[in-house]
Amino acid sequence: MRVLVRDLKKHVGEEVELLGFLHWRRDLGKVQFLLLRDRSGIVQVVTGGQKLPLPESSLRVRGVVVANAKAPGGLEVQAKAIEVLSPALEPTPVEIPKEEWRASPDTLLEYRYVTLRGEKARAPLKVQAALVRGFRRYLDRQDFTEIFTPKVVRAGAEGGSGLFGVDYFEYRAYLAQSPQLYKQIMVGVFERVYEVAPVWRMEEHNTSRHLNEYLSLDVEMGFIQDEEDLMRLEEGLLQEMLEEALSSAGNEIRLLEAEWPSFPKEIPRLTHAEARRILKEELGYPVGQDLSEEAERLLGQYAQERWGSDWLFITRYPKALRPFYTYPEPDGTTRSFDLLFRGLEITSGGQRIHRYPDLVESLRAKGMDLEGFKGYLEVFKYGMPPHGGFAIGAERLTQKLLGLPNVRYARAFPRDRHRLTP
Repeated sequence: MRVLVRDLKKHVGEEVELLGFLHWRRDLGKVQFLLLRDRSGIVQVVTGGQKLPLPESSLRVRGVVVANAKAPGGLEVQAKAIEVLSPALEPTPVEIPKEEWRASPDTLLEYRYVTLRGEKARAPLKVQAALVRGFRRYLDRQDFTEIFTPKVVRAGAEGGSGLFGVDYFEYRAYLAQSPQLYKQIMVGVFERVYEVAPVWRMEEHNTSRHLNEYLSLDVEMGFIQDEEDLMRLEEGLLQEMLEEALSSAGNEIRLLEAEWPSFPKEIPRLTHAEARRILKEELGYPVGQDLSEEAERLLGQYAQERWGSDWLFITRYPKALRPFYTYPEPDGTTRSFDLLFRGLEITSGGQRIHRYPDLVESLRAKGMDLEGFKGYLEVFKYGMPPHGGFAIGAERLTQKLLGLPNVRYARAFPRDRHRLTP
């Protein structure tokens, strides 16, 4: 029966069978060393007189587990038999054991189908899977229902800008930039819903923090008092996500030498107006109406210096800066918020307009076509409760948690304005 590398410590002195990939090899005369990699880790295998294949060949190894303080993990396997299950036909375009973030991003991404096998390359994806698992588990306990909404839509949630058009039989359709409208509709069904799914934004960014397709972790909750209910929910949610990642992907976090954040009892809050005042008067930054990337970075530093917090909620954005469905206040602000983590926006959310006349008025005020939102508007004629929600960008959160130099390393096969392969 197969034994995984992580379980070898239970089998010292025993004969085991391993299955994995030839990570690295070295010939020293009559003695040969190789590293075998499986999904759980890497172990040194000692053999001799073998005709070894190229790295990344898949192998079956049978041998005895022996303690060796000089070997990786303090163990090695003294091979009795090695079977090549499938040989690599040519050298890999990037040497997997030497894969580093400092290598050319284009090279690492162009050959992603094989560079992902590297320990550092796959580690962020393992961490991200744990974060998503914590996301689902926490919300399930809070009586949320997972939903699955269409990804080919008639109109955009933000009003038609930044959409990828697709031909859909005789219609013009678009790739969904958010499940926003559908998750609001589903509040009328289940009251509390969430979704884990990709979204698309047609934005001509070419930075280390933007993707055109990314994984969105969406939450929507009915019968709320105001946006504070949502921020309190997100605080508990993020704490569980971080705990799950540290618990089940701790090896990967340590491999990447990530500075794992502590989580405050309550995340500090600043209104948009107060944040702008601080930027201008205390930090000397000439801020505009909207907060730039540099402004967010400075606010992140401010939160760390004042409260010792990596996290900061910016609340009460002006109505002009938020989508049509955001709940307005008489003073021109909205019941909305963004969450900054180490100076980068990872969440946007808030309370939604829940009364039909108010929603129609907001659409008209934004100069938007009511006909394009007809299916969405209809549900608001039937007693929609006060509700709201937020969305977390999984790749951005992963990038900042692990200190990755590029958000593309937080997605298996990233899509940006120049990349459609592999």
